[in-house]
Amino acid sequence: MAAKAINQQNILVWLPSPIGDAVLCTPALRAIRNCLADRKIYFFANSTAVQLLSPCQFNDKWLVQQTNSPFAIAKALRRHKFSQTILFKNSFASALAAFLAGIPSRIGYAREARGPLLTDKLYPPKGPSGKYKSISMIDYYFAIASWVGGDTADRNLQLEIDESKTEQLRAKLPAVLNSDNPIVILIPGGAFGPSKYWLPERFTETADWLIENYNATVIVSVAPNPVEKKIAEQICRLSKHKLLSLADTPLGLGELKSLFSLAELVITNDTGPRHIAIALRRKVITLFGPNDPAWTETGYENEIQIIPDVDCAPCQKKICKKPEHLCMQAISVKEVCNAAAKLLGNARG
Repeated sequence: MAAKAINQQNILVWLPSPIGDAVLCTPALRAIRNCLADRKIYFFANSTAVQLLSPCQFNDKWLVQQTNSPFAIAKALRRHKFSQTILFKNSFASALAAFLAGIPSRIGYAREARGPLLTDKLYPPKGPSGKYKSISMIDYYFAIASWVGGDTADRNLQLEIDESKTEQLRAKLPAVLNSDNPIVILIPGGAFGPSKYWLPERFTETADWLIENYNATVIVSVAPNPVEKKIAEQICRLSKHKLLSLADTPLGLGELKSLFSLAELVITNDTGPRHIAIALRRKVITLFGPNDPAWTETGYENEIQIIPDVDCAPCQKKICKKPEHLCMQAISVKEVCNAAAKLLGNARG
């Protein structure tokens, strides 16, 4: 695909909203920053993505999304007189807002019926059946970066740590951060839905094994919602040892990044925080169930992916329709502990 030359000065980059997508977009954001080093780049995103990606080397200024109304967004954007927008967000509303804001050049994927609103259209690859091909979101976003002239050789995810957030974390969890024990983080939830959840009792068994074999400090990281809080409570209640639940000590995203950066190992369902751990170069075990691993493949060398061999996966369903949740049940505690031993090595606490 031929690169498009860019002569404009002020560029708006509209980021994807989900945590995982925002992190998977970082190689493309880096490529755009490098090829447009003399341009002023504004990032437009919701507050979650702003917290997640800050501090950030890839933009000059943040614009925080305050509303979902494309008309209100267009009014806010119009005052900046952007000459070009790069839409990583796939929604119809994002393209409509850019169109209504009068931004002359609008680049993005022609999907969600928004093709007529774009000046530069990219098309996701499809198979013979007409369904989208399973490709890594890194490559999906890289295609946009390549369109504007970016070098897509560096596939590494990238997040930065704010040292002031590390100090806030230290004040909240002094016993954990001052310990010499290896920190292991368990992520038993996921925004996608319950079909991605490994069984809580198996997380508990894994936590107990890590404590007994590595003297690990085990932290259960969950989102601050009732469903995930209940999962964390069950894991901690079943354990023979003391586990730390972030349901009891909520952290902001900046503090959570700082905590992840200190972890020796992260064991996670296939969910957004997995990508935070990879971007921070942690050792990671990812437990796959209903989703195709190809969509989020990063090639990260310190990740072990456990993918069950069952006929019904990947189904891409948020709620399992089977009498038994076969894909996640097929992942054994022994398999996860063996992967942990491989990543942690033979040193025992």
